[in-house]
Amino acid sequence: MYEIPAPMLAKSVPSVPAQDAAAGPFSYEPKWDGFRALVSWDGETVEIGSRGAKPLTRYFPELVEAFARLLPEPCLVDGEIVVPTERPGGQRLDWEALTQRIHPAASRVAKLSAETPAMFIAFDLLARGERDLQAEPFSARRAQLVELFGPLPHPLHVTRTTDEQAVAERWLEEFEGAGLDGVIAKPLAQPYAPNKRTMFKIKHARTADVVALGYRVHKSGQGVGSLLVGLYSDDGQLMNVGGVAAWSNARRLELVDELAPLVERDDDGEALTQQGEKSRFTPTRSDSSFVRLRPEKVLEVRYDQLEGWRFRHTVQFERWRPDRDPRSCTYDQLETVSAYDLGDVLD
Repeated sequence: MYEIPAPMLAKSVPSVPAQDAAAGPFSYEPKWDGFRALVSWDGETVEIGSRGAKPLTRYFPELVEAFARLLPEPCLVDGEIVVPTERPGGQRLDWEALTQRIHPAASRVAKLSAETPAMFIAFDLLARGERDLQAEPFSARRAQLVELFGPLPHPLHVTRTTDEQAVAERWLEEFEGAGLDGVIAKPLAQPYAPNKRTMFKIKHARTADVVALGYRVHKSGQGVGSLLVGLYSDDGQLMNVGGVAAWSNARRLELVDELAPLVERDDDGEALTQQGEKSRFTPTRSDSSFVRLRPEKVLEVRYDQLEGWRFRHTVQFERWRPDRDPRSCTYDQLETVSAYDLGDVLD
């Protein structure tokens, strides 16, 4: 069995870098929105490791079977596990269906593996047979990946690439409609660098005005850990659409005082709390409650995309908006994306 390394990472840049940039030449590819996975196949056993070094093998039995059946030789491959579902306009990546797969019950995993089967998008090859490829440039690793994975059928795929900046910029706009969340630029001459941000990622950045509706206490027991935010639906309901986190220690404490006048309280003056959703990725955290706030304070946040009626990722605080009426914070302000068939991304 190959030793699974930490994955190579990417740093954010505001736009697709040009081929004449100092770090170039580049290979551009779509940025898949799924679970990063490093897959080891030694000819007998499949092991799937996550970006955070957590094993994913048990959650995707259909992929384990596909790797064992389809891979012609032992290898160590880097890629993304995604789940496609049918939507208006064609297939689209389904983050909710993917996260449902992380479940402790084997029976539930088996059921979902049949109902919402995953596929694997390969984008780097770290070892092939007894040959360690990590020290070789990406151009050589990519050639080996295409040779090994290119002929394989669904559910195993090789991500497409281009060396044209204009094509990458078009992908950035079009492929979001299929559920992808950006573009990756990889220096062709770079070796594989575990845990190093030697690639570049370009994602959509948008802003929205949202209403502060509550906060969770930081896991340390002091200060605001995350601020829950909402938007008003067409029928006037205030919907929880996500959270803002990543405050400094000092700022967490300041926020408690700033938000104190908005805390909803019972007749005895005690702060009202409400149970929120538990995360599948932090199951050991037993307390999912949050302190309720009167919906009177508006803030502007940066976000990348929606998944259903919620923000796909944690959003970033931009500024307070005392000039905005909370009732004006509706879904209408959010940018909509044209549907794009996932099959056209895979071609």
